[in-house]
Amino acid sequence: MKTLVIGTGGREHALALSLSRDPHVTEVHAAPGNPGIGRVAELHEVDPLDGAAVASLASSLGIDLVVVGPEAPLVAGVADAVREVGIACFGPSREAARLEGSKAFAKQVMAAAEVPTALARVCETPDQVAEALDAFGPPYVVKDDALAAGKGVVVTEDRAAAEAHAASCDRVVIEEFLDGPEVSLFAITDGQTVLPLQPAQDFKRAYDGDDGPNTGGMGAYSPLDWAPEGLVEDVSRRVLIPTVKEMAARGTPFSGLLYAGLALTSRGVRVVEFNARFGDPETQALLALLETPISALLMGAAQGNLGEVGLPQWRDGAALTVVVAAENYPESPAKGDVIEGIDEAEQIEGVDVIQAGTAEDADGRLVTAGGRVLAVTAVGDSLGQARERAYAGVERISIRGAHHRSDIALAAERGGITL
Repeated sequence: MKTLVIGTGGREHALALSLSRDPHVTEVHAAPGNPGIGRVAELHEVDPLDGAAVASLASSLGIDLVVVGPEAPLVAGVADAVREVGIACFGPSREAARLEGSKAFAKQVMAAAEVPTALARVCETPDQVAEALDAFGPPYVVKDDALAAGKGVVVTEDRAAAEAHAASCDRVVIEEFLDGPEVSLFAITDGQTVLPLQPAQDFKRAYDGDDGPNTGGMGAYSPLDWAPEGLVEDVSRRVLIPTVKEMAARGTPFSGLLYAGLALTSRGVRVVEFNARFGDPETQALLALLETPISALLMGAAQGNLGEVGLPQWRDGAALTVVVAAENYPESPAKGDVIEGIDEAEQIEGVDVIQAGTAEDADGRLVTAGGRVLAVTAVGDSLGQARERAYAGVERISIRGAHHRSDIALAAERGGITL
């Protein structure tokens, strides 16, 4: 099987790496990719938002399966363009990707499917914003209705900060605050069959102790030994399957990766948000543990025969990812700083260094090119061993001014998470 991964980030590196290790995959291509992806795939220049260009590239390479990584190309309809030329594509259509492309649309779908979620109001004027903030009270939850690269959500006690974020967006969704720990549950679907993956947890705040601004994610781990028994089955029954059925009933069937961000509240499970693609950095941890050949899951979803694949199988143990971010991330991340130590980190047993915001400079040196630069991912027989290996890998990485969280999964390892 010849595969083509579309995108430039850590999620795409993790997908390309898994495909390169899949015995059923003969070739891995990526466009446009990054230097890390170039270690495991042949890179090609293409605009990832140009569906016609992506489809043309896939045709010229004789690709069997295109995997669209990021949300922006999905919302732009790249998957539709690929399928129009007769090539299997993993990723939802433009219309189905509205589940992520519009928070307001996602709320409409959840209401129709009776999916439990936070109470919310859609606001387009300052007066509407003020009324919603008054109604829900602090902590204020303000979400940009449109795509914002994982940084469109503000959760704050500061009324002025909430109003300022709303003013910076064309339209916002203002919600009630949901208490309790958050969990990410991914599901692969062909529009009918829904196969959930095992739960993961990511860490959105920039600094230790869940302090600082929201980011695209500073680390993740899986599995979650503290999660309630039957969580996957419950969320499948109450959230994932009803949502897929509702999308089909609307004439816009959803195939690809449905990501449910969940809050385990004192009143039960509530959906925080939907995404229409693999989440980053949870994907790095999950794929490190996946035993089922990834090509079978992705192609099954793309061809509509996922029911023949069976539930994903997982290796024993745990996986943990620590994001190494550039100086001043997320506000104004520095670029062009030299990255050293990746090869040394990967000499540690169980460690892969996934590249996200990287590039090569004129001298051929690996340098920073984005906010979240690397995702050091490790597997171990236990969560403690995975943490030890991942942080040992981080210590071997050298980037001027870089920062990372030192507490990824620390509470879970110590048994400190309560529901």
